[in-house]
Amino acid sequence: MAEGAAEVSAQSGGGGDPGAVEPERGVAPIKPQYLTTKEQFHEFLEAKGQKPSQESEAVDPAGNDLTEPEAKRIRLEDGQTEDGQAEEAAETGEQLQAQKRARGQNKCRPHVKPTHYDKNKLCPSLVQESAARCFYGDRCRFLHDVGHYLETKPADLGPSCVLFETFGRCPYGVTCRFAGAHLGPEGQNLVREGLVQVPPVRNGLDKALQQQLRKRKIHFKRAEQALRQLNRGPLPGPTSEATVPEGREAEGAPEQDNCDIQLAPQEPDAVGPPSGPLRTCGPLTDEDVVRLRPHEKRRLDISGKLYLAPLTTCGNLPFRRICKRFGADVTCGEMAVCTNLLQGQTSEWALLKRHPCEDIFGVQLEGAFPDTMTKCAELLNRTIEVDFVDINVGCPIDLVFKKGGGCALMNRLAKFQQIVRGMNQVLDVPLTVKLRTGVQERVNLAHRLLPDLRAWGAALVTLHGRSREQRYTKLADWQYIEQCVAAAHPMPLFGNGDVLSYEDANRALQTGVAGVMIARGALLKPWLFTEIKEQRHWDISSSERLDILRDFTHYGLEHWGSDTQGVEKTRRFLLEWLSFLCRYVPVGLLERLPQRINERPPYYLGRDYLETLMASQKAADWIRISEMLLGPVPSNFVFLPKHKANAYK
Repeated sequence: MAEGAAEVSAQSGGGGDPGAVEPERGVAPIKPQYLTTKEQFHEFLEAKGQKPSQESEAVDPAGNDLTEPEAKRIRLEDGQTEDGQAEEAAETGEQLQAQKRARGQNKCRPHVKPTHYDKNKLCPSLVQESAARCFYGDRCRFLHDVGHYLETKPADLGPSCVLFETFGRCPYGVTCRFAGAHLGPEGQNLVREGLVQVPPVRNGLDKALQQQLRKRKIHFKRAEQALRQLNRGPLPGPTSEATVPEGREAEGAPEQDNCDIQLAPQEPDAVGPPSGPLRTCGPLTDEDVVRLRPHEKRRLDISGKLYLAPLTTCGNLPFRRICKRFGADVTCGEMAVCTNLLQGQTSEWALLKRHPCEDIFGVQLEGAFPDTMTKCAELLNRTIEVDFVDINVGCPIDLVFKKGGGCALMNRLAKFQQIVRGMNQVLDVPLTVKLRTGVQERVNLAHRLLPDLRAWGAALVTLHGRSREQRYTKLADWQYIEQCVAAAHPMPLFGNGDVLSYEDANRALQTGVAGVMIARGALLKPWLFTEIKEQRHWDISSSERLDILRDFTHYGLEHWGSDTQGVEKTRRFLLEWLSFLCRYVPVGLLERLPQRINERPPYYLGRDYLETLMASQKAADWIRISEMLLGPVPSNFVFLPKHKANAYK
């Protein structure tokens, strides 16, 4: 296959003397024998690896340049309009300007929860094989006829169920898309008695806690005391009735009629005894009197370790398991919005889940105001198991920035200080901060903030070497990160930006940072952690990469479920990840090592068909890869990735 690919490349003009053509700037330097054209690349994939036709299609008999895309040729023809069509040409120009302004993030992505899952859905009381009758009775909108459900259910996607093989029992029963592996002759759900175990994921949302959050019955005692100290006055708003539950306790106890006198906690910098008394409700406990001093807090010692960045959308639990397997030392959950957590939203709490393989794990919070961030910190301190809590001060997207969160906190120092101090007082675990160099491109702010963050109580800071305006354009400024190391001392500073090889990691460590955070590099090649630890380039084969994707789908089915909804969710997250994986260029194809993160791959034919398919940047080809792992897509499947150019319907 490789010989055929190289032969096709030579016929397309990609071969020749390696020194004859200078490599284009911003393009990965691939060996000439693998280079090809866009047309022959897609023709090769459509032909399932067979040699494409050798006939040239550059010019048709009418003289049109067929190398231009169809839409562009239409625009070129429309540009040669008569005077009577000037208005139409002007409208076309306005549309092009609007498209140019809206490029980048796909703003047309649907944000509503899909409803087609509810059609012909079996009642949960039957799925869970509950002995009790359905609570809703005749008013239930789901099916209660198992026979009718099985008639309309699509065919199974495979012969074996991951949940049944791993945990001894599939909780999705007849709704599982691999149900044939664990259904008996009469449709009963089989169980392997010796293997039955509960999925070991931690930090789930308890139903009792969710009900209290939705009814606003949680009383954040420590947060309110910390905020009073910061504001030098009582906090506005009504006082709630219940206290934050410890772990998974039942709903709060009834109100206490008597109020005891409790000493107010000391200010963080105070040395003497507590000042005046503060009237609070409830019994006096040791926790109210004996507080952790700053030096008694649990320490976060991760210097020299490889830190997987919190990645929105792609940094989910199955992906973190993949990275842990390849050597990531520290993992962090996706960015969670504090207001959504305080409202008890299930989808937001799902971002906090932790797998047992994540031995050093933290969560990242985003918010704009001290009260919500401090209360959320107290809530998480009591209800989940984490090793640290991170504040997001680096998110550049408009939705967050315009509300005062993310990068906007760098320009709101008063609120930023109150958030860090307040969260630090209510947390028993270390508090960390992730920020960028600044908001504007040539106005660096991080070096001024680092000494303040150290004084406010931050245990560690991660600095991404770009400003908000840069987003991910240009290269990360590691020289500036080196200057910030001295400003942060003795607080450890992690560096982040453009690490895609062990050479990049070595150069980053030479700046004096305590460690390296890896973000997009892990999305392009999750085995990067192994390369850094073993100080080598790994020429990984396409079959090994497919095995990694297969493991991801298995982890995804464990995490999101093996029913129709869980399979589609696993597929969507797989496709989002493939939109990054396609930018990886195999080591054996490069003229110069290593590949740089700002170099886009040209069209090339890999050493086998699968390697070429994985290099495609079309969503339809990503769908084809997902069908190798999860079976065919349904007829109504729509995939709208974050990048507009790759929509699939």
